[in-house]
Amino acid sequence: MISDLKGTFSQISNNNKRSAIREILKLTQNPEIISFAGGLPAPESFPVDALDSIVSKMLREEGAAVLQYDATEGVTELRELLLKKYQDEGIQCSLDNMIITTGSQQGLDLVGKVFVNQGDVVICGLPSYLGGIGAFQAYGAKMAGVPMDENGMSAELLEAKLEELKQQGIKAKFIYVIPDFQNPTGITMPESRRMEIIALAHKYDVLIVEDCPYREVRFEGKPQRLMYELDNDDHVLTLGTFSKIFAPGFRIGWVLGPKDVNEKIVVAKQSADLCTPTFVQKIAIGYMKSGLFETNLQKTIDLYHQRRDVMLAELEKHMPEGVTWTHPEGGMFLFITLPEHMNALDLFHKAIEKKVAFVSGNVFYCDGSGTNTIRLNFSYVNNEKAIEGVKRLCEIVTAEILVEA
Repeated sequence: MISDLKGTFSQISNNNKRSAIREILKLTQNPEIISFAGGLPAPESFPVDALDSIVSKMLREEGAAVLQYDATEGVTELRELLLKKYQDEGIQCSLDNMIITTGSQQGLDLVGKVFVNQGDVVICGLPSYLGGIGAFQAYGAKMAGVPMDENGMSAELLEAKLEELKQQGIKAKFIYVIPDFQNPTGITMPESRRMEIIALAHKYDVLIVEDCPYREVRFEGKPQRLMYELDNDDHVLTLGTFSKIFAPGFRIGWVLGPKDVNEKIVVAKQSADLCTPTFVQKIAIGYMKSGLFETNLQKTIDLYHQRRDVMLAELEKHMPEGVTWTHPEGGMFLFITLPEHMNALDLFHKAIEKKVAFVSGNVFYCDGSGTNTIRLNFSYVNNEKAIEGVKRLCEIVTAEILVEA
C-alpha cells in the first residue's frame, strides 16, 4: 500500500463525503423497518410487463444497433420525443437545446463541472436537495443558502444575498432551484415567484439551474410553467429525468438549455461516459411510442396521490400540537417542522429502535441549520405500513415533547 495514500488522492476526493441519505438507507435494509427515508418510487409503478415485450421487439427489429455507441448528445429520436412534449406546452426549443444524460444526477454533476471553480459561490434554498449540494461542492463550490417560505425561495432574501455578494465583489455562478414539489419540502413555487427570481437573475446576470425531477407527478392544483419557458434571455438551464415517471434503474435524464451552454456540457460528458447507454435510450423510445407512457404515469400519479392523502390524514390524527408539515400538490415528499428546541437526529435513533426511519432535515441545509426538521417520503411504502409507521413516529415525537415539557 502507498504510504501516503491520502496525499495521493486529489483534494476534491479528500474533501468529498458520503451521502448522508445513502448511509441512512443502509440502516433501513432490515425488512422490519418501515422506511420513509429514501426518495424511492413505488415498485408497483414500474411497467415490467410492457417492457418485456418492448425489449423483445426492439432486439428482434434493431438487433446489434441497440448495443452500439451513439452520440454524446443522446439518441436523436429520444431527444425529438422529449422536445415534442415541451413544444406541446408552447416551449420554444430544438435539438440544440436537448442533451440526454445518465440520470439527472449526472446533469447536476456536469453543471458543477462546467461552471464551478474552487471557491465559487452557488446559491440554493434553505433547505435544498442534498444531491445537488453535493454535486456542486465536489467541484469546490461554496453554497450560499436563501431561506424559503410557503412559495419557495424568498425573492426578497435572494436579492439581499445577491446584493451582499455584489458588494463583496463576488458574482454567484448560478441559483439552484427545484420549483415543483421541491425536495425536501414538497413546496411548489407559483409563477409570480418564478418571475421574481428570473428578474433577479437578469438584474444580477446570474444563471438559474432549474431541477425538475417531479414536475409531471402532480395530484392537484394548477400546473406551473417552467422557468425555462418564462425566461426570454437564456438565463435558465433545466434538468429533467425519467427516474420518477418511468424507472430510476434506466438512469435517463436530460438537460434543456441554451446552445452555448450545452456545447460545454457535451464536452464534459464525453470525458465522463462518452454517451448514455444506447440500449436504455432505445427502450425508452419504444415505451414512449407505444402509448403506454401516459397511461402508466397517470396510474403512478393516482397511487402517489392516495399515499400522500393517507400520510397527511395520519399526521393530522396523531401528531401533537406544535408540529407542522407541508401539504404538497405532487411529488414524493413532505416536510415536518418540530418545535425549535427539538433535534430530529436524536429522534432518528429512537425511531430506528421502534423500526421506523426518516431523514433528519438538517442534511438539506447547506449552513447546518434545520435540526428540528424531518423529511418523509410517501411514495414508496404501502398504505398499511404507512399508517403504522406514521403512528410510531408520532408516538416518538409526542413522548419527546412531554419529556421536554
